[in-house]
Amino acid sequence: MDNTTQPTTSGMTGLIEDWVSDKDAFKNVSWGKTMMWIFLLSDTFIFSCFLVGYMSVRMTTDVPWPNTSEVFALTIAGEHIPLILIAIMTFVLITSSGTMAMAVNCGYRRQRKQAAVLMLVTAFFGVCFVGMQAFEWTKLIEEGVRPWGNPMGAPQFGAAFFMITGFHGVHVSIGVIYLTVVALKVLRGDYEERGYEIVEITGLYWHFVDLVWVFIFAFFYLW
Repeated sequence: MDNTTQPTTSGMTGLIEDWVSDKDAFKNVSWGKTMMWIFLLSDTFIFSCFLVGYMSVRMTTDVPWPNTSEVFALTIAGEHIPLILIAIMTFVLITSSGTMAMAVNCGYRRQRKQAAVLMLVTAFFGVCFVGMQAFEWTKLIEEGVRPWGNPMGAPQFGAAFFMITGFHGVHVSIGVIYLTVVALKVLRGDYEERGYEIVEITGLYWHFVDLVWVFIFAFFYLW
C-alpha cells in the first residue's frame, strides 16, 4: 500500500484550483434538473419578497392585526376550533410530499405504473388543497375581507392574505396540471428509453411548493 501523499497547492493558486474543480460536481447534472433549480431559486426570491413585505407591513401598522386563530377558526359540531382547516391543509400537503418521494423512488426503479399512480395521488392531494383554499377565500370574502379593506382590523391584512396565498395557490394548481401530464406520459411509457428523471424534476417543483407553504403557515397563520 502506497502511503505517499500528493503535495497540495497553497496560496491563491490552490484557491483557484479548488474553485475550478467544483465544476466536476455539476458534470452529470442534466439540463432539465438544472433549469428547474434555477427556476425554483428565482421563485424563492419572489416568495421571500412577499413574506418580507408582509412582515414589514404588519410590524409597522398602527391598526391592530386580526387574530388569525379567530379569523381562520371553524365551528364544527358546536365547537369553535381555531386553525382547523389550515391544519388539515398543511397535513394534506405534507402527505403529498411523501407520495411524491415514493413516486420518485419508483421512477428510478423503472416501476412506471407505481410511479404514475403515486403521482396521480399526489395531484389529488393538490386538488384537495386548492379546494380547501377556495373555501377559505369564499368564507373571508363573505365576511367582508377585501384586498383594499378588512372589517376585522388592519386593512393590509386582506392584501397580504390574498396576495401570498393566491400566489401559492396558483403554484399548487400548476403543479397539479404538471403532475397529471407527466404521470399520464409515464404511464404510457413515453420515458422508457430515456429514463424517469422527469419524475424527480417534477418532484423538485412539488417539494418546493410544499416547503413554501410551511413558511406561509408559520409566518402568516401562526404569528
